[in-house]
Amino acid sequence: MRKANNFDFLRFLFAVFVVLSHAYPLSGVDETEQWIYKITNGQIVLAQIGLAGFFVISGFFIFQSMQRSKSIFQYYKKRILRLFPALLVLLLITLVIVPFIYSGLGSILNNTTYLSYFPNNISLYGFQGVIEGVFDTNHYKAINGSLWTIRYEFTLYIVISLLFFIKTKQKLLVFLLASAFLLCSVLYLFFIARFSGSSILGMQGYHILNLGNFFIVGSLLASLKFEKYKSNSLLFGLIVIMTLALYFNFYNSIKHAVFSMFIIVLGYTPIKGIKDFGKLGDASYGIYIYSFFIQQLLMWFFKLNTINLAVYSLILSIVFGYLSWFLVEKRALKFK
Repeated sequence: MRKANNFDFLRFLFAVFVVLSHAYPLSGVDETEQWIYKITNGQIVLAQIGLAGFFVISGFFIFQSMQRSKSIFQYYKKRILRLFPALLVLLLITLVIVPFIYSGLGSILNNTTYLSYFPNNISLYGFQGVIEGVFDTNHYKAINGSLWTIRYEFTLYIVISLLFFIKTKQKLLVFLLASAFLLCSVLYLFFIARFSGSSILGMQGYHILNLGNFFIVGSLLASLKFEKYKSNSLLFGLIVIMTLALYFNFYNSIKHAVFSMFIIVLGYTPIKGIKDFGKLGDASYGIYIYSFFIQQLLMWFFKLNTINLAVYSLILSIVFGYLSWFLVEKRALKFK
């Protein structure tokens, strides 16, 4: 992934988008106040771009990882080492800090939501956002609202692992992924109202279809070896299509296919000064999982406005992102 391409920079950029987007609601301002929301007629906010980009890139490279894996055990070992060590450290740090800002009644050790926070979130599917008595005066009480997406990501890892047993059958892989894309697209475009309120293992139907389809398209493009078709003309054409879609308000109908292709083509179109960004390390995951908690702490202590929250939290999140990479994630990945 760090071979003369732009993917490390894109992941970093998507993490930054999420931080900037969260600065609005966490400072008491609606996300609809974002400039990008206004100029796109309410079709996108920065966090949506960030999450969509994450899931496209993840789908693309996780599929390739599955194909390279010599066994299903090796595949899951790589996935677990990528997600859980950094998450484990984050949750432990959170548990250490929270007692110092606790404002609830009685001892925090008798607070069941404090005791359940770690096991619920390390399990992914028991996601718990709130600890009673913490951040009660903030605009949002959630300790770390960013962690909700990790269970969707891991579930998609499981889905892709099912293809391991037919990974040498190229045509069948393409057929299954294309069928999954078409099914998710139809359900998302025409039946989303019926599924948006439903949930599976705590995961909402809307996010399963939306984020899941970005991941599926990423995997489909990987199965088609879409990087071979990259060209400046294709990149320009995709930009034109997305621009027209945003202008004429039909972006939602084409985003899973067109945005996904755009990200992969852009990623494989080396840009001077960006293509070697990964040499600095991969701070994107660390930025993503630490930023929300950092923003909540800044709001608790300083009650910042949106711009100040965005600036200070972004700086701190990048610092913690790189600390997480060098001290935890990079070391854990040596065991792959």
